[in-house]
Amino acid sequence: MAGCLQTTTFVTRIKTYNLLSQVSRSTIYPSNRAVPSGMDASSRTSIRSKICLQILLCIFLFVSSLSVFAQDWVKTGTSLGAEKIRLAATDFKASTQDPKNADLQKTFNDTLWNDLDNAGLFDLVSKSFYPLGQIGAPADVNFSAWSAPPPNAAMLVFGNLGVSGTNVTVQGWLYDVKNPVQPQVIGKQYQDAATTDATRTIAHKFADEIIFRLGGGIAGVAETKIYFVSSRTGHKEIWAMDYDGQNQHQITHLGSISLSPAVSPDGSRIAFSSLVKGGWDIQIYSLDLNRLVAFPRLSGTNLSPSWSPDGAKLAFSSSRSGDPEIYVADSNGRNLKRLTDFKGPDVSPSWNRKSGAELAWTSGRSGLPQIYSMSSDGTNVQRYTDQGYAVSPSWSPSGQLLLFSWIRHYGPGVPGGADIYIMDIASKKWVQLTHDSGRNDFPSWAPDGRHIVFESNRAGGEQIWSMLADGSQQKQLTTAGHNTEPNWSWK
Repeated sequence: MAGCLQTTTFVTRIKTYNLLSQVSRSTIYPSNRAVPSGMDASSRTSIRSKICLQILLCIFLFVSSLSVFAQDWVKTGTSLGAEKIRLAATDFKASTQDPKNADLQKTFNDTLWNDLDNAGLFDLVSKSFYPLGQIGAPADVNFSAWSAPPPNAAMLVFGNLGVSGTNVTVQGWLYDVKNPVQPQVIGKQYQDAATTDATRTIAHKFADEIIFRLGGGIAGVAETKIYFVSSRTGHKEIWAMDYDGQNQHQITHLGSISLSPAVSPDGSRIAFSSLVKGGWDIQIYSLDLNRLVAFPRLSGTNLSPSWSPDGAKLAFSSSRSGDPEIYVADSNGRNLKRLTDFKGPDVSPSWNRKSGAELAWTSGRSGLPQIYSMSSDGTNVQRYTDQGYAVSPSWSPSGQLLLFSWIRHYGPGVPGGADIYIMDIASKKWVQLTHDSGRNDFPSWAPDGRHIVFESNRAGGEQIWSMLADGSQQKQLTTAGHNTEPNWSWK
């Protein structure tokens, strides 16, 4: 169940307790009137039953109010709180007679529909409610047929696709069908090579245009990438895939163990930890050059790199001084500075992606690992979790929320597992996003602040999953081998 910290819960409990007291007093002692002496046993039983039902109703309303209260701030903070727009997305019509049209149409239509469905912003109209006949151009739109029941759409997506020679051309429109006088919201034309990959990219671009226009000016994530660790080749290497799990491909070929990928804000480099001859070192892979680039080798064990929002610095954990501590260096490894100095391991730093002025990290200084934050110079340390076993913090693009994995009640024989939680930094209110579904760890934010990717073993082996930031629409993205430690690109 969604939860919040003690202050809010305590106040709500007091109010509910007062309400329960009032109900009990008014029902058991209604205006101090005496119970008729002649009342039989069945009548007394009936009154007791009514009292119990009223009390149970109050308890149900109390629990429901806590859940709704908690979900409200999550939806507001992640831009998922607005009422969903009822959107119809028709299959695009063929505009040429080329035999390649059919396959590319299916690729485009499926990709566009999935992108819009994954956005978390739309109530997609079932295609079984669509009027008869295809729409390929504005002249084909029957406004009353789409705006009235059964489709009752507010917005309509339509267009055409045609292959000519080696190229494919797509024309797409977004119409406000409730406004037949000035209906056009978007009108776009795309042209690229007539391949499956290029057609998917066009669909992603058009979906992101729609999401940006109808989603409050926040860019969509259909063209973003997710980087992760996969053992499917026999070694743990860094891999990449599209945000929806398509186009999975290997990045590194080191034949060793590579962990903790972190893509740079501009998408040009991946920092990660790799086991080399001298131990665990930070490595940098250039996606532009398709090879490793220089980064100084440091003594000790060096793990979990994290980029600053401007891409100028890397934070990471290093045991070069004996105990694992948090260090910051320039992106080329120079100007190394130690930020923590406390007994107990300090690992998994995560920059505040909005300000770049703070870092969250995991520390064992109090015994079991907990989530802390500090200023980027190591001052102003704050603790965010106060019980259990909390690891893997990830700071939201807005700078207002933290994700982490938390076993709230930790110990031998204690029920419950590692689940993903979201916390509001200012109030320290939290909500549990995954429930009773194996071990869930390594959450990472999408750049829109509406989506989350994470690792889970709920289906058996370790795989990558995604969900909306309110915990809904949980979907498995990988299946082959073991796949862990996902990191969503910044754009």
